[in-house]
Amino acid sequence: MPKLAFIATEDWFFASHFLPMARAGVEMGLDVVVICRVREHHQIIAATGARVIALEAERRSLNPFSALATTFRLARLMRRESPAIVHCIALKPILLGGAAARLVGCRQRVYALTGLGFLGARTDVIGRAARAFVRGLIRGWLESKGTRYLFENEDDPRLLGLDPNQPNVTIVGGAGIDPIALPEYPMPGGPTVRIAVIARMLWSKGIDTAVEATRLARARGANVELSLFGAPDPSNPKAVPVETLRAWSREPGISWYGPTSSVGDVWETHHLACLPSRGGEGLPRTLLESASCGRPTLTTDVPGCRSFVREGLDGYVVPPDDPAALADAILRIATDRDLLARMGRSAARRVRDGYTEADVMGSVQTLYRSLLT
Repeated sequence: MPKLAFIATEDWFFASHFLPMARAGVEMGLDVVVICRVREHHQIIAATGARVIALEAERRSLNPFSALATTFRLARLMRRESPAIVHCIALKPILLGGAAARLVGCRQRVYALTGLGFLGARTDVIGRAARAFVRGLIRGWLESKGTRYLFENEDDPRLLGLDPNQPNVTIVGGAGIDPIALPEYPMPGGPTVRIAVIARMLWSKGIDTAVEATRLARARGANVELSLFGAPDPSNPKAVPVETLRAWSREPGISWYGPTSSVGDVWETHHLACLPSRGGEGLPRTLLESASCGRPTLTTDVPGCRSFVREGLDGYVVPPDDPAALADAILRIATDRDLLARMGRSAARRVRDGYTEADVMGSVQTLYRSLLT
């Protein structure tokens, strides 16, 4: 069987977002291997039929010697496994896995850019220079005739100088959702509109913007509460300190609950989703999950978020880093229950048209077939 090798950073990240792609490869009869740092999600990945190979590498590290050592370890693994296709997920695996694939002569590559993270959220000179360097490297030395690009929105291809309609570009509906596992729930009752943010607790996700907007909306008389679900990411330089999260939880109307094991339970008891991201997104899974459960979303005008949430139909899109604009949107939707319900129904229809796991699996299977032929 031809072999498909995924290269990712963490097992939890692959398990959270990319199991449909592993299942797509297994369904095609490919020998699927997932190479990543392994912690607690080995069995979840293995349940798809894929093999898991541990590669210990610190995602946060910018040490060039460490990156070089990881690249050579990946090259040794590729020589041993001899994959027909190497599928690199996210920026760092693209850079290191792409270099390893070039070293061993594997030309059939999929570069899946799932946003640029905090690098994409930076708007200063350093951020622009870093993005230009990354673009030159990926489209230059790391590109082969067999390279295909996989994106989750139409903005990210342009960051690499690609047209979204080029034949070597595929755009999928993010990670995809299972509408059976995440059904559309009726809106909860009660006088208080409950808003939830389900995300890693990062400054780049705009968690502080959601907190400040809630303060402003409550000060203007809105009967709303904000629930924060998620953990700080110790490997991310933009992690919100636990002390800050606990301090916010001591304020009226704001609660931090830590990570959740059941997003469906969250949306069954909340009315409104919020993700005021500062950028760097691909297509946030949390937007797909909340929409599947029939919850409208308040988000920001950044790649990935603005391409999914339709202004005035599925929620509202406001400028990033603008708590006042977000507070206005909270007031509009929290004081009109008919609007809230109508937007929720629209979101549920939206996500079921092109954003399911079946949709994503079909797209990547077409991509793999094109590389194998």
